[in-house]
Amino acid sequence: MLYLASQSPRRRDLLDQLGESHRTLDVEVEEVRGQGEPPEAYVSRVAHAKALAGFTLVAGEVGARVLGADTEVILGDEVFGKPRDAADAAAMLRRLAGREHRVVSTAWLVTQGAERCVTSVSTVRFAPLDEPAIAAYVGTGECMGKAGAYAIQGRAAAFIEYLAGSYSGVMGLPLYETSQLLRGQ
Repeated sequence: MLYLASQSPRRRDLLDQLGESHRTLDVEVEEVRGQGEPPEAYVSRVAHAKALAGFTLVAGEVGARVLGADTEVILGDEVFGKPRDAADAAAMLRRLAGREHRVVSTAWLVTQGAERCVTSVSTVRFAPLDEPAIAAYVGTGECMGKAGAYAIQGRAAAFIEYLAGSYSGVMGLPLYETSQLLRGQ
């Protein structure tokens, strides 16, 4: 049985697109970047911790596989997590407006005796945004609970001038890479 160590509806939907039967596990993992920790290493560490935490819940089940994932928006060396509130979301969007940033999405698969991971790095460029556009988007509430304060699959799609990489990775689970991981390739 495949388990997804996430309550994210986006990750569940994306995994469904692969035709993978799965169940979800609710895990709590602290998401705090260590001082001097490179952004990519941080994303991988959090995804790995989620997979390990999930595996501890089902380790006694024969054939259990646990998938843990993390996705973060990175501007320069700064990791933009989920906004604390509307003001924080607006501040993030102001900083992303008219600029390129990276979205790093890593998935770890943990089974009895094996651990493997895949990473997708995408480049996203936002169009310039004025204050009314930022306020209107933040007012929808869509920005809350999303890394970088935006959902590419939602209204923020209109902000994106350029995307190189994985659309699904920006959403939260890179499907090509994840399918390879699940098939053992």
